[in-house]
Amino acid sequence: MSSETMILGRMRQVDLREVWTSEDRHFTPWLAEAENLELLGEAIGIELELEAREKDVGTFRADILCKNSAEDDSWVVIENQLERTDHRHLGQLVTYASGLQAKTVVWVSPQFCEEHRAAIDWLNRLCRGEVNFFGIEVELWRIGDSPAAPRFNVVARPNEWEATVGDAKAGIDAGEGNQSQQLRLRYWTAFRQFLTDNRSSLRPQKPGRSHAYLFGIGTSRAHTAGLLITREKSISVELVLSKVDAKDLFQELISRKEEIESKIGATLEWREMPDNKTSKIAMYTEADGYDERDWPNQFAWLQKSLEKFAEVFRSLCAR
Repeated sequence: MSSETMILGRMRQVDLREVWTSEDRHFTPWLAEAENLELLGEAIGIELELEAREKDVGTFRADILCKNSAEDDSWVVIENQLERTDHRHLGQLVTYASGLQAKTVVWVSPQFCEEHRAAIDWLNRLCRGEVNFFGIEVELWRIGDSPAAPRFNVVARPNEWEATVGDAKAGIDAGEGNQSQQLRLRYWTAFRQFLTDNRSSLRPQKPGRSHAYLFGIGTSRAHTAGLLITREKSISVELVLSKVDAKDLFQELISRKEEIESKIGATLEWREMPDNKTSKIAMYTEADGYDERDWPNQFAWLQKSLEKFAEVFRSLCAR
């Protein structure tokens, strides 16, 4: 069809009140649904698992309480509103973060005023990664008579580069962090930039000194990880099953071993680990993490393998 005859729809922004007339009875329940938390999680790079709605914090109630299920199971508090940001909600955010010892705080609103955007930036500078604050503007868009579609725009977030550099410097100043730990931090920081430059579908977390770098795959039952194993001069990608049904899920997957390995395109290592609450499925390749000239090749293998694991295991691990 030529461009002269092609008919295109026109996007129209929809007032939130056309869809959600009440914050507590409509917007909060909608946002707490798994598929919508997944959209929000994609915007901020965190795997969100719902823990509670209207969670009591003293005499107050936090709108939504989640866990960062792919990284460390830390608490994530979500405060949402259908109006422009205000001082009352800002105070509630700080109260909830303190009362619940949350590591991540997310403020969702259709419009952030500059003063509150600056306040979120100030809190992130002050906390330096101990607590992470996000400001999210929510929009609704419609093409013709189509259903309204949500879009989350991040307008304030932690300065991850500053926090990472600050953490590394603090560790060195305190005499912490051996050569391997410092290498891992540089390695995963460079890998994160590699994923961004190559427009990967992966949602990387903040880099750290661990040998493992974790990624969500859209389900709370499992996550993937890239591993840098300097002692054995290898890198690895693994699927980690860590919930209460990990052993049952492992048996379901191993019963389809041939099919899964055919889709992955490699022979996998299947580790049930009966004496451990977790089970893992992994594959390895030789790689010297100390050889920075080879990092692009290693990063390409990690990206391709992690994306393939996510593609194959996402539906297989879904409830």
